[in-house]
Amino acid sequence: MPGYGDSPPAEMTATAQGRVAFLDHVLQELGMQRPVLVSPSMSGRFALPFLLARGDRLAGFVPVAPVGTKDYAAE
Repeated sequence: MPGYGDSPPAEMTATAQGRVAFLDHVLQELGMQRPVLVSPSMSGRFALPFLLARGDRLAGFVPVAPVGTKDYAAE
């Protein structure tokens, strides 16, 4: 993920909207139709906003201790 590990940060991923756009772009480039998104740890900052904005494009979502849950209400 951009900005984690040895990856350089990307300006577009500084906001939740940018992270949604990034993940959407990755899925499109891979040609994935309705994938199951597995979200371990730090990827939660990308997966959770994507799930809320474009969850209809997913066949399933598997959170594995995702980071960033405090930013979202239970509903």
